[in-house]
Amino acid sequence: MRPIEKVAVIGAGNMGSGIAQKSAQEDFEVQMVDREEKWVNRGHEIVSGFLSEAVERRIFKPEKVEQIKSRIRGVVGTGNVDPGTDLVIEAVFEDFGIKTEVFGILDDVCDEHTILASNTSSLSVNDLAMATGRPDRFVGLHFFYHPAKNRLIEIIPAETTSSDSIRAVEQYCKTMGKVVIICKDRPGFVVNRFFVPWLNEACLLLEEGVGTTAQIDAVARSAFRIGMGPFALMNLTGPPIALHSTDYLSEQLGVERFRGAASLRSLVESGEMWEIDEEEDCDDESAEIIRERLLGQVFSVAAQIVEEEVCSMEDVDRGAKVGLRWAMGPFEIANKIGIGEAVEMASSYSDLADLELPTWFKEQDGAFKFSYVDVEVADGVAMVRLNRPEAMNALNVTLVNQLGDCLDNLNSMDEVSTIVLEGSGKAFVAGADVKFFVDKLRADSFGEIYDFTANGHEVLDKLERSEKTTIALTTGLALGGGLELALACDYRIGTKRTQFRFPETGIGIYPGLGGTQRTTRICGIECARYSVLAGNFLDAPTARALGLVTHLVDTSEVDSTILSLLGTKPENKYPGSPSDESSPVVAFASSFYSDPNMDSISSGECPDGFDPNDKAVGRQLKLLSRCAPVALRMASRLLDEAVRTGDDLDEGLSEELEGLEGIFGTEDALEGLSALIEGRKPEYVGK
Repeated sequence: MRPIEKVAVIGAGNMGSGIAQKSAQEDFEVQMVDREEKWVNRGHEIVSGFLSEAVERRIFKPEKVEQIKSRIRGVVGTGNVDPGTDLVIEAVFEDFGIKTEVFGILDDVCDEHTILASNTSSLSVNDLAMATGRPDRFVGLHFFYHPAKNRLIEIIPAETTSSDSIRAVEQYCKTMGKVVIICKDRPGFVVNRFFVPWLNEACLLLEEGVGTTAQIDAVARSAFRIGMGPFALMNLTGPPIALHSTDYLSEQLGVERFRGAASLRSLVESGEMWEIDEEEDCDDESAEIIRERLLGQVFSVAAQIVEEEVCSMEDVDRGAKVGLRWAMGPFEIANKIGIGEAVEMASSYSDLADLELPTWFKEQDGAFKFSYVDVEVADGVAMVRLNRPEAMNALNVTLVNQLGDCLDNLNSMDEVSTIVLEGSGKAFVAGADVKFFVDKLRADSFGEIYDFTANGHEVLDKLERSEKTTIALTTGLALGGGLELALACDYRIGTKRTQFRFPETGIGIYPGLGGTQRTTRICGIECARYSVLAGNFLDAPTARALGLVTHLVDTSEVDSTILSLLGTKPENKYPGSPSDESSPVVAFASSFYSDPNMDSISSGECPDGFDPNDKAVGRQLKLLSRCAPVALRMASRLLDEAVRTGDDLDEGLSEELEGLEGIFGTEDALEGLSALIEGRKPEYVGK
């Protein structure tokens, strides 16, 4: 597979400029192409506007913005695209003829290896692929607005698309931190298939006089736990887009119910927007009709998506949560309100719309069960994807149990030599599910916290003791429990986007899944203190210097690095010293966090011989001052225990487990964890 490094985007409008911006943010060299220089310039202005907003919100520093903009080169005319471009994304008007004309030019201009992609929300990818001269190197992409902000992307392979092309485009999307849904080429793909008719159904309810725009929006917000109702959303994105999309779905699927409502058509013809007044209250009977109709429509169509194998049930829910920012996906909502009621709603809507409700949905007995661990086995390698991107793959009871079952199965398979763990989206794993801890503490159910953590130790032990080669692809964010999961593996492959952190002492607890024990055994006590006690963010070079990342490579080298490690075990998984003694961070950690200084550090004082006004020293003192005092002391003691227990990792891990009741029994634990989910600064009392 040839990696994607150079990207061109055809069309410098709102969508095209957004794709160019996001690609440049992730270090791709980008050409932004349009027919005339004025449109290219407008694209640059749009990008500059969004990036200026990012500076104001302190997302980027001004110098970072200049670097991003420098990677975007304006090009006038599709025929002037660099022939060596790896991926060209067409983002012009949603018209088959215009798109195929663009691809005809690109076929002539681009080198043989170039992959062509169409950013489309509705057109047939198979038809577009056959209209090009490279159907094996063609794929559909459905970016969601705004491409630089919305994390969802649907990848739609044509029937002719090669596996190498799919993998290359998927890697490009993952590098941009996108949550990827690979789906079948069916009208509306995944999200628009159920979302667009949902908008139209709201218009039909309005026409029937069931409620006003404000009332329908209010009921929809409550029923779906969303921030904006259908009419407000149409005003945001533009009613013409809704009309075009729903008419297209109606035509392609042969569903008259999906045809644009007369009220929507009239609104578009007049060039107006929906009027939404402030009076949202309606009678209970009307509210129930609105609720049942909108929910029934979503349940019915979501069931059809799964029946047609467009994508999985889990991906439907991910699409809703990530792409539309719903609190829950359709199948999760069905579980919440009760399967029986959901089936009744879906059946009523299916009769109304003359749709066939799939038998498996009608006969569903009990709540839907979701899989958060996806496994693919090929050529002796098991790729295990932790697939809970809407929560940044945070470890909860279900995911940990499923991972444990998965590892048991893979460890028993003779044909598997190597197990590779990766996360979906921009994170490897962003820690444990903090809300779980808070809920259990408030319910006085520490036993469930202990059981969850003890089970986590057992799951990580399946990696620790595996006879297979175990690799963690930590090519994104790995926090807390996610970093602990990675440290249980033989190898950790990182890229420049890798970022590690143990945030626990800052939220009132300590790393309880081996973080104090494995970190010390990998990089030594001083560097472990630097990593664990103050909760320092560790960028890729620092993580490599400490030894927490074993292989730091370019994104294009990840696959070859995995191949080089197949069937091998590290000579010394726990060297007890950092990988690069010459690193400035290692040198500082080794001196500042040395044994003689720990009494001063534990007392909140600057150690002798260090200047508190020094930038590096001052930062450590500031970070330590924000930690919960009890958590800091217990974490420090456990790090020392790792030295005392030496080669006996099991004893050290037992010490971690034994301290759980003590740390979770403190006032600071509940305060720190609660403050995190409430988005406020904790106030520790040291008890």
